[in-house]
Amino acid sequence: MRLVVRGLRLVGAVTAGAVTALAGLLFVLVTLPFADRPAVRVAAGRLTALELWRLRLDLPGRSEGGERRYLAARAPVGLLGGLVVLLLVIGIGVAVRLLWSWIRGEAFDGMLPTLPLLAYFLLGGLVLLFLDLSGLVGVDALERRLAVRLLAPDPTEALRRRISELTESRAGVVAAVDAERRRIERDLHDGVQQRLVALSMLAGRARRGRPELVEQLHEQAQQALVELREVAWRVYPSGLDAHGLPEALAGVAERAAVAVKVTCDLPERPPAAVEAAAYFVASEAVTNAAKHSRATLVTMDVRRQGSMVVVRVEDDGMGGADATGGGLTGLARRVAALDGRFTVTSPPGGPSMIEAELPCG
Repeated sequence: MRLVVRGLRLVGAVTAGAVTALAGLLFVLVTLPFADRPAVRVAAGRLTALELWRLRLDLPGRSEGGERRYLAARAPVGLLGGLVVLLLVIGIGVAVRLLWSWIRGEAFDGMLPTLPLLAYFLLGGLVLLFLDLSGLVGVDALERRLAVRLLAPDPTEALRRRISELTESRAGVVAAVDAERRRIERDLHDGVQQRLVALSMLAGRARRGRPELVEQLHEQAQQALVELREVAWRVYPSGLDAHGLPEALAGVAERAAVAVKVTCDLPERPPAAVEAAAYFVASEAVTNAAKHSRATLVTMDVRRQGSMVVVRVEDDGMGGADATGGGLTGLARRVAALDGRFTVTSPPGGPSMIEAELPCG
């Protein structure tokens, strides 16, 4: 059944390619005197994007300016595909007429069915069908090779772009580490340090004959421990190595100031770097939702999709999150360091969704 579906999809793609080949050739001829105009380049880019969608090809960073050349070059291939489809339709039509005539007991083109004649037509029809289907596969493969040849970026340019991306990613990682250090210092200075100073003062007053302050001293010590533990978890969650990502995310949900629903569907543990990045994305997203979005529910979903671990955190808050803010920028750099993708969707009025795709392969 799947083979039949794939065959029908192939026939449909080649047929559509014959139609778009005529349209593309007509576009190239009509716009020939206006090739340098921006509107013509935009239209050529859209036609090219349509062809890549038809071929199910993804060519990121494809070369600009080669779209019109590609549309002109693929016209003969597309028309060839149309002829192959036409031959297939004619062959199927002849076979149906032949079968229908012989079922009704009538002669077809003066021929009545005999065993040698049936064997001849069956063998010949199968051979022609095989050749026609091979032609369809060949046209599809030729179109793909042509698209890659004319539209894929130059290898040297692609390498240069990749080096630039890695340089930016490295700089982003350094900036993210520095920002995280400053954040930890601020948390220690404004939170734990102030709490310990107050604790020291309470201890001094209690020593001077104020026993009623002992209970308050105990509460302050407990609060200082809680804050210190929070800072330590923001540096790196120790339970992540021991218990894995599901338990660490459950801990995030327990400590959150808002209701959190966690779904973690991972058939196996991802690499440590991916696991840590997934944790920090989820943790920071929950923290932002609790602090800024006035959310009442945060939904956290972590699952494996192909070679990616996808982390998706959505809240029912008021939206308007700034993707260029310090926390989200740090997450984007952390994800980029792993060659992942990071997106923030937060329209005014909500809901907000933060999604990170982290490669594992």
